Amino acid sequence: MRSELPPELFRRIDESDDAAFYEQPRLVTHIDDATIDRLTQLYRETLPAGGLILDLMSSWVSHLPPEVPYARVAGVGMNRVELERNPRLTDHAVQDLNTTPELPYPDGTFDAVVNAVSIQYLTRPVDVYRSVSRVLKPDGLALIATSHRCFPTKAILAWHSPRDRLRLIQLYFEQAGGFAPAEVIDRSPPDADPLWVVLAKRQ
Repeated sequence: MRSELPPELFRRIDESDDAAFYEQPRLVTHIDDATIDRLTQLYRETLPAGGLILDLMSSWVSHLPPEVPYARVAGVGMNRVELERNPRLTDHAVQDLNTTPELPYPDGTFDAVVNAVSIQYLTRPVDVYRSVSRVLKPDGLALIATSHRCFPTKAILAWHSPRDRLRLIQLYFEQAGGFAPAEVIDRSPPDADPLWVVLAKRQ
């Protein structure tokens, strides 16, 4: 499917400068501990040990399994303090993907690109994931984890309609190009925040 997604889906209640909104570090987690454990376990199962990982829209914690070594964990995020506090990052870049969606890495750099509970803030997600496709190695994995929490004024308007969120993420991969059909996984723990994951391999 190559038809353009309607631009009104990507408007937000608060269209002020994102750099100002994210200027203050938020050293908190945005999903329950049990949900984090499920996400970490999924990373343990899917990300290659010793691999080259890009943590997209990163923060002060990446939820990667602590016992698994990786050759590189690069982070792209909005707040320098948060990125500098993240012990798993080997390097980082401060970048607003809504204004500059092209990633600052060569073609075919990474084995996997992860995005944890932040996809709802991208206003140009197809452009971003077109760049993700470029920086992934062949058969590299793109993994988008999402839940039901968000900063509502900065989430795109489409996110305020929960029914279609996972299909929307699948459309991002389809329209970005270069990916095999995306798979949806439900790893929600009982009595905690839900966890849905959309995965797609670089063709």
